[in-house]
Amino acid sequence: MASSLMGALELLLHPTPMLLSILSTTLQMALLSSCAALLLGVPLGAALSLLRFPGRQALVVLNRTLMGLPPVVCGLICYMLFSGVGPLRQFKLLYTVPGMVIAQIILITPLVTGIMESSLGHTAGAVRETARGMGLGGGVTLLLTLNENRYQIISAYLMAFGRAMAEVGAVSMVGGAIAYKTNVMTTAIMMYTNRGDFTLGLSLGILLLLISLAVNLAVWLLQKRWA
Repeated sequence: MASSLMGALELLLHPTPMLLSILSTTLQMALLSSCAALLLGVPLGAALSLLRFPGRQALVVLNRTLMGLPPVVCGLICYMLFSGVGPLRQFKLLYTVPGMVIAQIILITPLVTGIMESSLGHTAGAVRETARGMGLGGGVTLLLTLNENRYQIISAYLMAFGRAMAEVGAVSMVGGAIAYKTNVMTTAIMMYTNRGDFTLGLSLGILLLLISLAVNLAVWLLQKRWA
């Protein structure tokens, strides 16, 4: 184990093209999917929190159900949609980074929506009353509400990014863990560990932990600044 750990540290100091490819693919997938999930989840969460319309409660329950969607189920659905007999086969998304991004968006967007629906509900009433007293319109009221919850929005994004980095079930089914194409850190750790290549697996695990530490440190710094 000690030799594997030393080899992993050496690999991090002198990364191979394989390691750089895995890191690049992982960051590309995580950044694209987390940004898309934020752009979709924030408006959806705001609508569920601020608007009152028929069927709203059913949508809230549906979103909370999707928040617990198992990644392998999401991967199976996407695989069936993207495969040679699926309705989206003409887009050739199977075993590609865009296909993995779509799977991640399906998984992460309900989480961002749920966070925003919950957090906006605590401040929306006070902001709405203040805006009404000042004669402000609905659009300005929405912007004020989002501004009051800017920390929650950034926290939701960091959570989405962390979830995208750590996902393994859906991306392994949709991406196929193809070297230099769709292999990401989580699938590579699993694959190389099964092969007995603990050096590369440990180096990827350490790198994943460092990225997770950086994300949590960013959240802590934001908390400290806006406290």
